[in-house]
Amino acid sequence: METRVRLEPWSAGDFWLLERKNEPVMTQFLGGPEPAAKLVDRQRRYEAMSAREPAAGRMFRVVWTPTDQGPGDGGGDGDGGRGRAESVGSVGFWEREWRGEPVYEAGWGILPEFQGHGLAVAALTELLAYVRDHGSRHSVHAFPGTDHPASNAVCRRAGFEYLGDVDFEYPPGVPHPSCDWRYRVEPPQDGLTPSG
Repeated sequence: METRVRLEPWSAGDFWLLERKNEPVMTQFLGGPEPAAKLVDRQRRYEAMSAREPAAGRMFRVVWTPTDQGPGDGGGDGDGGRGRAESVGSVGFWEREWRGEPVYEAGWGILPEFQGHGLAVAALTELLAYVRDHGSRHSVHAFPGTDHPASNAVCRRAGFEYLGDVDFEYPPGVPHPSCDWRYRVEPPQDGLTPSG
């Protein structure tokens, strides 16, 4: 069964999620937790992204409503077998230059208690659909560390192409051996150009 998620634009009420994503278990492949002041600045930037032109990038809260195993199971909660919607992580994209080309970079994080359900792949797939509809650049790159097999698997399962290993700076100024994954953005099926 396909895992489905909903993407909600990042808002002022999402700072708690940023704090959760800053825990050591979530940042072990990203250089470790950031200080509180940097988190406040990141929250400000994420909110500002929600107010910009859609083609300039967006950060989203990932919302998942679990469903029971089988149809008609009901779950006993009167909602037709659907669970409560949960905020499970984030996914986003932003503009950058990479090797002389204007591209998008994507990033994501699913909270530990929700990992293992295909939610990162589902969120990234929804994000790529958003980029196809609203973006203006022809490719999306992701740069998970070579030491992070789970994130590399997410890229592969979401349809990215592996381009090779690179030294990618994250945090800025700290080179980290990473994999360069690229997703070629196809225009909308109806042939219309993306609009803001």
